[in-house]
Amino acid sequence: MLFGKLLPREGNFFEMFNQHADKIVEAARAFSQLVANYNDPHLREQYNRDVDNAERAADKVTHEVNRLLHKTFITPIDRDQIHKLINTMDDVADLIQDSAETMALYDVQKMTEEITRLTDLSVKCCERVKEAVSLLGKLSNPASAEAALKTCEEIDRLESDADRVMRSAMSKLFREQTNVLEVIKLKAIYELLETITDKCEDVANVVEGIILEHS
Repeated sequence: MLFGKLLPREGNFFEMFNQHADKIVEAARAFSQLVANYNDPHLREQYNRDVDNAERAADKVTHEVNRLLHKTFITPIDRDQIHKLINTMDDVADLIQDSAETMALYDVQKMTEEITRLTDLSVKCCERVKEAVSLLGKLSNPASAEAALKTCEEIDRLESDADRVMRSAMSKLFREQTNVLEVIKLKAIYELLETITDKCEDVANVVEGIILEHS
């Protein structure tokens, strides 16, 4: 009994998941503002910094979770699930930053309707990820578990919407764009933005697995 009391317990993993999810949404919204204000170089630079700052903050949370995981003997959910969830969430933040960086590196001159639509779907997916993750600490409540599963289903639907936008964007790009460099640039941006929603769906799948196992 004394041995059990001395073991490091739980750690505030659920709170750290929430902190990371906050930063994902912060990065996504900053990126959305970058796209909306792309023609203004000063605002573009400002929102690029905001994306970078949010991604770095998310990265710090990821490192802290992984560090704590090695020090904690008794965890609130399976250790592999904690590791997979936080690292998959971190992939989302990384992809948002990658999208902003790629626009700058490729010297993309203007936004397209398809970039705007994919960005909007990415923001919505990230917001739903935050909602789903916030419910993980309340799985003992059946209503919370049910709400989390419905949110995961919504992420799946948004990812399917992004797939359709992506296919349409690629078709339009190869049919209408005659500048090969522009094709290369825009194709890379479209793929990155669609991958954000893919990775959000991966987070939703991890959350669903946790719910089904623990609720």
